Amino acid sequence: MNTLKQGDAVPNFTAQDEQGNTISLSDYKGKKLVVFFYPKASTPGCTVEACNLRDNYKELQDQGYELLGVSADSAKRQSNFKNKYEFPFPLLADEDKTVINTFGVWGPKKFMGKEYDGIHRMTFLINENGEVERVIDKVKTKDHAAQILG
Repeated sequence: MNTLKQGDAVPNFTAQDEQGNTISLSDYKGKKLVVFFYPKASTPGCTVEACNLRDNYKELQDQGYELLGVSADSAKRQSNFKNKYEFPFPLLADEDKTVINTFGVWGPKKFMGKEYDGIHRMTFLINENGEVERVIDKVKTKDHAAQILG
């Protein structure tokens, strides 16, 4: 995996969110952005992580952060996930893995003794200039907002 690291400029990307809106990195120019990658919408760990960010959304916004969730799920699955849990931030339906590959979070994983390729649960904090300020590669799903704010 060739993952973006602290100090890297994030290449501009464009993808569709759960409602079919086009979202690009350039939309966030001049803002701080949290891009969190999760393996699959509506699964237990991903739900806990996204709900923790939802519950702390105001605090994250007060610190100047915008949020963007990304997985390779379809727009319909992302939309169901967002509506069920009332997430106040967009979820990118990155089915062709454009954004996932831009950040380098697709790669070999192990689960229950099996190896397969998938999305690594990682979060990138991007500064106002579009550079990676911090990478969180050991995401604590129940405490993720605290990791970002910490």
